[in-house]
Amino acid sequence: MGITTLIAVTMSGLMAGVFFAFSTAVMPGLADLSAEHARGAMRRMNGRIQNPLFLLVFLGTAVLCGIEVFQGRIVGGLLYIVGCFLLTMFVNVPMNNRLERTDDAYWPEYLRKWTLWNHVRTVACLAATIILLLGF
Repeated sequence: MGITTLIAVTMSGLMAGVFFAFSTAVMPGLADLSAEHARGAMRRMNGRIQNPLFLLVFLGTAVLCGIEVFQGRIVGGLLYIVGCFLLTMFVNVPMNNRLERTDDAYWPEYLRKWTLWNHVRTVACLAATIILLLGF
């Protein structure tokens, strides 16, 4: 296993852990709050997650997985790129942006849909980690 693969595996695993934590603890915890408080907390987390370290891991993994695709580890690389990076950019981020612009009435729909797609991201990152480790 080359250094690029090792780093891609590690970083994809980190992303799987972030998404797993949201799926199993953060979102269920927010679901216990009123819409006003939950929406406010999620908006704050959405702002905080946009930090250099998270963005380095999130974007850096996409770049490394792109390299993995070109080196023949197509399945693992594409699992991360499509199931994590593109899904985040085209599904979760637009929902986050809508959460910023709307009132508390959107919260129940947001919670349900965002969490569902986050489960998909969790599985995709975990699968990418395993498949890259296996060399595919």
